[in-house]
Amino acid sequence: MWFIFALITTLSWGAADLFYKKGADENDKYSHLKTAMMVGLVMGLHAVFTLIFGNINYDPINIIVYFPVSLMYISSMVIGYFGLKYLELSIASPIQNTSGALAAIFCLIFLGQAIDALSIVGVIWICLGVFMLGVFEKVKDDAYYREHDKKYKIGFVAFLMPILYCLIDALGTFFDAFYLDDVTSTPLRNVTEETLDSVANVSYELTFFISAIIILIVMLIKKQKLFSNFQGARLGAAALETAGQFTYVKAMSGHGSVAAPMIGSYCIVSVLLSRIFLKEKLSMAQYFTVALVIGGILFLGISEGISASAEETETLLAGVKTLFLGKI
Repeated sequence: MWFIFALITTLSWGAADLFYKKGADENDKYSHLKTAMMVGLVMGLHAVFTLIFGNINYDPINIIVYFPVSLMYISSMVIGYFGLKYLELSIASPIQNTSGALAAIFCLIFLGQAIDALSIVGVIWICLGVFMLGVFEKVKDDAYYREHDKKYKIGFVAFLMPILYCLIDALGTFFDAFYLDDVTSTPLRNVTEETLDSVANVSYELTFFISAIIILIVMLIKKQKLFSNFQGARLGAAALETAGQFTYVKAMSGHGSVAAPMIGSYCIVSVLLSRIFLKEKLSMAQYFTVALVIGGILFLGISEGISASAEETETLLAGVKTLFLGKI
């Protein structure tokens, strides 16, 4: 079943990016906040469902305990929504998916964790691709600026948004490693091995829900139009995001070393859907660098899977050796 859950997550998050883009209104300065509001409301409904039927013995103090992680994730998503108002999904999605590479670097620098040669190659590969994308986007933006009115000089600024998303999301993943690494050391209250992931996820969803309520109040005060042609796409994105979040936990608990690289490459789905439904067209140089970034993500994921499998095999052999020597 882990493969089915991983496939659902990959397709859900890839399709969610398409709906995020369709729900991004370039002419509405609050568009990104309205998208975040919709996502938060749907996640809040899922959190309530989990609290009622999940039997996780949830302690509300965990909303505060887990807040640093939730803040990173929510902030990165809102920044990503802003960037999608002006940037092609074909470029934004692969850049945002490089957060795993940054998280690996953070773990290497701050936690002293070892990184194998294949992973180093993958990280360098991804960083090179993102750098080249930035160069080509700057050239494109300058050309557009020379041809059009000054108000259109937003392209390269928008390009920085998925990079910020990547950085902040990677920090969230880095913090998550501290919270979810071991049930005996986690700061989360009243959790067990079985409920740890669910408690963290509910805390995140409830924080997003509270944020959505705050945004709703602000929008009402500013007399913003809450119902528009874009809201349907935002609702679709929120539903797909939440569904992917649910199946993600199931997939990772089943066979994480293989599921992670598969899910981490969901930007491939985003790029394909953007080409089919949004008719996005990039230059050959941009297509090449997008392919380079996606290839680096896949390579890094595969190398992590190989490393995890090697560790599992080594542990298994050590256990067999101990058992055999014990019998002798």
